[in-house]
Amino acid sequence: MKAIKPYTKQIEEKMTRYYNSLSEKERRRYAAIEAEKLGYGGISYMVRLLGCRAETIKRGLQELNSPTIISESRIRAMGAGRKKCLETIEGINEAFLRVIDRHVAGSPMNESQRWTHLTGQQIAD
Repeated sequence: MKAIKPYTKQIEEKMTRYYNSLSEKERRRYAAIEAEKLGYGGISYMVRLLGCRAETIKRGLQELNSPTIISESRIRAMGAGRKKCLETIEGINEAFLRVIDRHVAGSPMNESQRWTHLTGQQIAD
């Protein structure tokens, strides 16, 4: 086993700056490519340099070795992420209207224009 030869400080700075400009998927794959180029110990070196997790790099390696995954254009799976409260909290519209009902004013010239003096936090409370 031979030790890996680390990059110069200037190259490390450029790599880190570039890595931080990428999306989540691109970061994973870039770190995997760099780790694979270094060979044995490359994952540990890239973890220390880029501040990512070894599991992230391993996932990037799996993606790079799978032609179907590498061709996907999405960063996250369909439906991933937090759902809107309008979708998850039943009756939120009615509750909102009940809260602001006594605190609403409107324009005498335009009936569709209304406002309230309540802050967003007061409505949420």
